[in-house]
Amino acid sequence: MNKEIIEIRDEFITLDNLLKFSGIAETGGEAKLMVIEGYVSLNGEICTQRKKKIYKGDKIQIDDVEIQVK
Repeated sequence: MNKEIIEIRDEFITLDNLLKFSGIAETGGEAKLMVIEGYVSLNGEICTQRKKKIYKGDKIQIDDVEIQVK
Protein backbone atom coordinates (compact mmCIF):
# COMPACT_ATOMS: atom_id res chain seq x y z
CA MET A 1 0.00 0.00 0.00
CA ASN A 2 1.26 3.47 -0.90
CA LYS A 3 0.97 6.03 1.88
CA GLU A 4 0.91 9.76 1.23
CA ILE A 5 0.74 12.73 3.55
CA ILE A 6 -1.20 15.77 2.35
CA GLU A 7 -0.96 19.00 4.30
CA ILE A 8 -3.86 21.43 4.20
CA ARG A 9 -3.72 25.06 5.26
CA ASP A 10 -7.43 25.65 5.76
CA GLU A 11 -9.66 24.11 8.40
CA PHE A 12 -10.93 21.50 5.92
CA ILE A 13 -10.95 20.42 2.28
CA THR A 14 -13.79 18.65 0.48
CA LEU A 15 -13.26 15.02 -0.45
CA ASP A 16 -13.50 15.58 -4.21
CA ASN A 17 -11.01 18.47 -4.04
CA LEU A 18 -8.61 16.34 -1.98
CA LEU A 19 -8.68 13.62 -4.63
CA LYS A 20 -7.82 16.20 -7.31
CA PHE A 21 -5.19 17.94 -5.16
CA SER A 22 -3.45 14.65 -4.34
CA GLY A 23 -3.35 13.62 -8.01
CA ILE A 24 -5.47 10.50 -7.55
CA ALA A 25 -8.15 12.01 -9.79
CA GLU A 26 -7.18 13.99 -12.87
CA THR A 27 -10.45 15.92 -13.08
CA GLY A 28 -13.31 16.95 -10.86
CA GLY A 29 -15.63 14.65 -12.79
CA GLU A 30 -13.33 11.68 -12.19
CA ALA A 31 -13.16 12.51 -8.46
CA LYS A 32 -16.95 12.77 -8.29
CA LEU A 33 -17.40 9.34 -9.89
CA MET A 34 -14.84 7.70 -7.60
CA VAL A 35 -16.71 8.95 -4.56
CA ILE A 36 -20.33 8.37 -5.58
CA GLU A 37 -19.52 4.88 -6.91
CA GLY A 38 -18.13 3.88 -3.49
CA TYR A 39 -14.42 3.51 -4.26
CA VAL A 40 -13.28 5.85 -1.47
CA SER A 41 -13.19 5.17 2.25
CA LEU A 42 -12.86 7.80 4.96
CA ASN A 43 -11.46 6.65 8.29
CA GLY A 44 -12.24 3.03 7.41
CA GLU A 45 -15.81 3.51 6.13
CA ILE A 46 -17.03 3.91 2.54
CA CYS A 47 -17.94 7.54 1.88
CA THR A 48 -20.23 8.51 -1.01
CA GLN A 49 -20.52 12.23 -0.16
CA ARG A 50 -18.25 14.06 -2.60
CA LYS A 51 -18.49 17.36 -0.68
CA LYS A 52 -17.71 15.66 2.66
CA LYS A 53 -15.45 17.91 4.73
CA ILE A 54 -12.04 16.36 5.36
CA TYR A 55 -10.13 17.59 8.40
CA LYS A 56 -6.58 17.20 9.65
CA GLY A 57 -6.13 13.70 11.05
CA ASP A 58 -8.53 12.03 8.60
CA LYS A 59 -7.40 9.04 6.53
CA ILE A 60 -8.62 8.43 2.99
CA GLN A 61 -8.14 5.15 1.16
CA ILE A 62 -8.74 4.34 -2.49
CA ASP A 63 -7.42 1.19 -4.11
CA ASP A 64 -3.87 0.72 -2.77
CA VAL A 65 -3.32 4.37 -1.76
CA GLU A 66 -3.80 5.75 1.74
CA ILE A 67 -3.76 9.50 2.33
CA GLN A 68 -3.16 10.97 5.76
CA VAL A 69 -4.33 14.59 6.06
CA LYS A 70 -2.21 16.90 8.22
